Amino acid sequence: MLDNKEKEKIKTILENDGVIAFVTDTVWGLGCLAESEKAVKRIYEIKHRDTKKPLILMSHDIYPLIKYTDFMPKKAHKLIKQYFPGALTIVLKKSKETPDYITSGLDTVGIRVPDNEVFSDICKTVSSQVLATTSANISSQPPALNYEQAVEYIGNSVDYVVKDYGCIAKGTASTVIGTENDNITIFRQGDVFVK
Repeated sequence: MLDNKEKEKIKTILENDGVIAFVTDTVWGLGCLAESEKAVKRIYEIKHRDTKKPLILMSHDIYPLIKYTDFMPKKAHKLIKQYFPGALTIVLKKSKETPDYITSGLDTVGIRVPDNEVFSDICKTVSSQVLATTSANISSQPPALNYEQAVEYIGNSVDYVVKDYGCIAKGTASTVIGTENDNITIFRQGDVFVK
């Protein structure tokens, strides 16, 4: 979907502590490389986000995300097979690979695989294939739902707003759940209703 020139531009920005905005299957997102503490700090500044609120890790596939998790209950495995890619974020025990600056010092990390071709291409441009992410908006304000809103809300603060190439965000945030002891805890009800 993204041409080579676009991919190279995104790769260069991300690998130089950059922050980008992009479409996902739910709402528009902000993201940077998980290993860039400088860029993560910028995301908090751009959004005026409380540093006690963690970011989540997203990729085009579950496999690049596994190294950031310490333990995956059977229930989480089942839900990943059922809902990934899609609008479900699963909170799991984090591994030593996950920096505290992403999780706000918590011992858990949220992971998600959006069902979106543009976001998938973005992840494939960088070696880690993983972005630290949050919604594209100022905290407490509605998230951007299209390219124009992303530019309006945070366009002047980020390094690049990636065009959507016809991919549309549905407008409802992902459902966020925990699966400790194979029990489901719903932290935020979003687009997916988990049984």
